[in-house]
This record gives sequence, C-alpha cells and structure tokens, in this order.
Amino acid sequence: MAGVIILEKIKSTEKMVRQIEIDNVLVFVVDRAVNKREIKEEVEKLFDVKVAKVRTHTLKNKKHAFVKFKPEYPAVDIATKLGLM
Repeated sequence: MAGVIILEKIKSTEKMVRQIEIDNVLVFVVDRAVNKREIKEEVEKLFDVKVAKVRTHTLKNKKHAFVKFKPEYPAVDIATKLGLM
C-alpha cells in the first residue's frame, strides 16, 4: 500500500518483553487496513531480517501484529537497536 504507514509503533510491556526473550516475537501496532503479507514485507525490509510468521489481533480499534522471527534473527537484537532493551 503506497503511502500508508504500516508500522505505527512498537509495543513495550512486561509481557511483550517476555515474548521477545522466550518466543522471538516483537509486537507492533499497525494500520488496520494492512494485511499479514504487507506487515511481513515491511518488517523484513526495515530491519533486514526474515520473518517466520505474523499473527494479528484487533483490539479497541487498534490492530496488533505479533511478528515471529526466524531463529537466526533474534528479536532481542532488534529490540536493542530500537532502544527497548
């Protein structure tokens, strides 16, 4: 989707930090109009990583994307670059 900001912000709570460490997952708040394929492509392009799986969940008019990275790309490294860890 040209011109749409797909990744609006990254979620950082205690539960999300556990997911980073244990499940190799980062959670982003995303535009409601985008699909999983677009989220995957955007994350791979922005962070130069490979995504294993994307799950989405809509809650209170916000869409959350749970992005699981392939094992050779630790989510903790990306979180550190973004200043979360």
